[in-house]
Amino acid sequence: MTAVAQPAAAARRDGSRRDLAGTGALLRLALRRDRVLIPVWVLLLAVLAVQNAAAVEQFYPTAAERAELVASMNANSSMRAVYGPAFSSSLGGLAVWEMLTIGSVLIAIMNMIIVVRHTREEEETGRQELLSAAMVGRRAPLTSALLAAVIANAAAAALVTLGLIGTGLPAGGSLATGLALGGTGLVFASVAALAAQLTESARLAKGLTGAVLGAAFVLRAAGDSGTTDGSSPLAWASPLAWARNVRPFADERLWVLLLSPVLAAAVTAAAYELAGRRDIGASFLATRPGPATGRISGPYGLAWRLQRGSLLGWGTGLALAGLVFGAMAEGAGDLLGDNEQSREIIERMGGASGLTDAFLAAMAGLFGMITAIYAVSAVLRMRGEETSERAEPILAGAVPRLRWAAGHLLFAFAGSAVLLTACGLAMGAGYGLAAGEPGAVWRVTGAVLAQAPAVWALTAVAVLLLGAVPEAAAAAWALVGGALVIGWLGPALDLPRAVMNLTPFTHLPKLPGGDPAAAPYLWMLLAAAALTAAGLAAFRRRDIG
Repeated sequence: MTAVAQPAAAARRDGSRRDLAGTGALLRLALRRDRVLIPVWVLLLAVLAVQNAAAVEQFYPTAAERAELVASMNANSSMRAVYGPAFSSSLGGLAVWEMLTIGSVLIAIMNMIIVVRHTREEEETGRQELLSAAMVGRRAPLTSALLAAVIANAAAAALVTLGLIGTGLPAGGSLATGLALGGTGLVFASVAALAAQLTESARLAKGLTGAVLGAAFVLRAAGDSGTTDGSSPLAWASPLAWARNVRPFADERLWVLLLSPVLAAAVTAAAYELAGRRDIGASFLATRPGPATGRISGPYGLAWRLQRGSLLGWGTGLALAGLVFGAMAEGAGDLLGDNEQSREIIERMGGASGLTDAFLAAMAGLFGMITAIYAVSAVLRMRGEETSERAEPILAGAVPRLRWAAGHLLFAFAGSAVLLTACGLAMGAGYGLAAGEPGAVWRVTGAVLAQAPAVWALTAVAVLLLGAVPEAAAAAWALVGGALVIGWLGPALDLPRAVMNLTPFTHLPKLPGGDPAAAPYLWMLLAAAALTAAGLAAFRRRDIG
């Protein structure tokens, strides 16, 4: 090495060290902040894997039953679009068939939350600027966020692997499943890292990452709906399909595991390059300037500007899902065949008024639980406005607190009703077209909309937490998640009635087909109104921030 090259190489090494200075301290801080979030997500993935394995062994104990199930699933293009094709009728192959689709989406969301939280969100709140005033390198925040995501993915892969082995499944397929999920997580951690460099806010970074996740799901669904062997180029273009194409417990193709880290490394390299070229708080996607004169007509107009994108995105997704599941309802009997245990699960979820009505009622309840996620997020948007100090200047003027809160709550309560209506209309249209009953659209729409009181009850709890104990407002997510887990997995596991009663959705009649008694709806509405009033009263008295 020449005398000139040696100092240049040393300067590059020194520059790299300076760029990463403080990474260890930031990583410890990130892991401390996520000491609850990461374990909860990892345990959820492990429980999902173990529960699926146990359910398959319980409800399809013989090879003949499993082979019949695989044949019926692969013959149904709608089921392939939702869950992908099943490559094996073995116990392990069926155990991870549904789990890989759901688990891939869940681990992608986990990585999006972790990376955006410790990169763009830190810049948006101003905390990163304070940290960077100390001995913190330019790329240290991004590195620590990605390392936290890597640790979370490794923990998820290890726990899923051990959980599947613990159920008696072969170690090779179990390890392939864990590594496939971990690889999917790495891909979306890198996508979130890149989105954090491109956008100016955490909300936009999550929106961009979510759009990539949605596009990946659509590509996988479109590809898998047309083939039964996963060979569609559309499916291979989606990283969500790679986990399935590893084919755990079938003819494992371990080379597919290399695709995820290669793509993650390429996207991460782009994120690192952009991170070194921008200032703290800056972004590469320029924000469109607003009009010279304001168009926001008070707090309701502001709430509309803040919430409309989320409402439109949720509405589109729920309508598409409703259309697919509505079209599947007519063939529910053929799909389940003669398996009495599966029929009992559907009837526990949707009532015993006929298998088709029970399936529709089960889907109505599921869409109600999903809509509750949107409603709670609309409420907690107020907390985000507080902590980012955007609410204080508004409330310091002539805008009363309750009027400001009412703008957001309008979208939480009325917006959730709009989503349920859109989903019900789509599911009713799908069922009506498949069954040749156009008039069924109104019956199905009413059944989905009937979930609104339970959605509003959970929303009201979020309002109470926001008003009375704002520091614990995020606990509303645990309530919604618990309702979703109990409502969706409880019937399959035949949980005790006392546990099922913990979710408000259990107390509503199973529609369509059930007895639409008025009392449960009235009590639920009264509870929602009382909790909301208490939350607003507390919000009116407490300090902002």
